[in-house]
Amino acid sequence: MILELIRRICVTLGVLLVYRLGTYIPLPGIDPSAWDQIFRSQAGGILGMVSMFSGGAIHRMAIFALGIIPYLSAAILLQLLTIASAKLRGLRRKGEYGRRIVDAYTYALTILLAVFQSLGIAVGLEGVSNLVADPGWFFRISTVLTLTGGTMLLVWLSGQITARGIGNGVTLILFAGIVTEVPAAIAGILELGRQGVLSNGLLLALLVTTVALTALVVVVERARRRLPGVFQKPQGAQPWELSVKLNNAGLMPTILASWILSLTMLIAYAFAPDWGSWFVSQFRDGRTLFFIVYAGLIVGCTFFYTAFVFDPDEGAETLKRHGASFPGVPPGELTAEYIDWVATRITVIGAAYLALVWLIPAAITSSMVVPFYFAGTSLLVVVCAIIDLEDHIRGFASVKPGVRRP
Repeated sequence: MILELIRRICVTLGVLLVYRLGTYIPLPGIDPSAWDQIFRSQAGGILGMVSMFSGGAIHRMAIFALGIIPYLSAAILLQLLTIASAKLRGLRRKGEYGRRIVDAYTYALTILLAVFQSLGIAVGLEGVSNLVADPGWFFRISTVLTLTGGTMLLVWLSGQITARGIGNGVTLILFAGIVTEVPAAIAGILELGRQGVLSNGLLLALLVTTVALTALVVVVERARRRLPGVFQKPQGAQPWELSVKLNNAGLMPTILASWILSLTMLIAYAFAPDWGSWFVSQFRDGRTLFFIVYAGLIVGCTFFYTAFVFDPDEGAETLKRHGASFPGVPPGELTAEYIDWVATRITVIGAAYLALVWLIPAAITSSMVVPFYFAGTSLLVVVCAIIDLEDHIRGFASVKPGVRRP
């Protein structure tokens, strides 16, 4: 089993190495030095956030510049469509066969989103003087094929990690992209301190805040609400417990909130350019209205997504079917109400936690005007990836010799 664990770790490291090499292969047809100057002037905003998730590929405008974000967006869209489509809900209940069909839909939607995004990038790059060597349809088509191919290669690589490596492939690719950008961010902070832009007190406050937020994320992601119950069996009642994560929605609410806000801006620009310009000016990073609306979206998306993935009625029916119940709570409808009551209170804590983890770094980035992006979402990805890796490694260590791991 130790040899199997070592083999899986080697596969994971090999895939991540391929990913890192891809973030250094530049997109054909552009001037890297000109793009570097443009990026540095915008590194403290949304462009810096997206570049961090891509492992610096956007900073270098590499073939992996789109990262794995189109795949995540496609998965989110399909999950939202599942709410309105009975056909998609039925597919999710058909086991492996349904999962493969849903995966095929996700891949097709990923390609569609990547094509649109890469075409937009190509047109945007052509609009910058002295950046593209030979503007035109050849550059646009080559850019679309290169960036879309890079995204689909990342999707395949993430699948290899999940199947043959250790941990969740998508999470680890995001994790690798963020972690590799951390040294540059730290160097930027120290350089600002050396130049006197940031005082020693601010540097110390930033360090303490980062450590405190990391500790908060670790504690909450590990926290569980345990509901004691009993199994009714022929030999008598046997105790058991239902364990519910304090943050049951995971990273999805922060991603959904960002997606909704971006989509709203895009629609505003498309149908009412003047109103869209006002909207963007009011919701620029650092504005109070931006903080309030974004935090509100995170809280709302937390309740929405938790309600989507956690069905009290289905849970109560499953418990009843297996002869399980909670002390003092009759099986059936009252059990569903009890589960819903507990889940609602847990979701309140989870929503406040996610909003806080996002708000504090965003406020720091805005007030300090630092030339990099410090995101709470990045911290969540890093901590969750490490916790997931630890659980997988412990799982391998707990398997006895001679027992094959599924």
